Amino acid sequence: MDDSFEIYDLKVEVIATDRPMVCSHRAGDYFLVEGENLVFPENNSFSMYSLAALLPILPAKQRVRDPHDWMYTDADIACPDPNCGARFRITRTRVRRQSHGECTIVPLDG
Repeated sequence: MDDSFEIYDLKVEVIATDRPMVCSHRAGDYFLVEGENLVFPENNSFSMYSLAALLPILPAKQRVRDPHDWMYTDADIACPDPNCGARFRITRTRVRRQSHGECTIVPLDG
């Protein structure tokens, strides 16, 4: 039985706005989401507070969505510090085929 499904790999990049960034963000810093893994490039840091705000959104952004769903179109997330002008742009980079059996031991129904 084919137990595969598709999700998207993501790139999460710091983008500047017209407001100053007051946290440790630098425009262009990024991390990748490859399957279920976060990949941080060498010499690239990322605020744990921003990461905590982004983590709940990332699995939803990986899933195939209806084009009318706001999750499909909205890609910029604000820094959780209300005084910081940074935004985090979530971009889908490629489709990845995952296997249910490689992600969990819970069997598929039927």
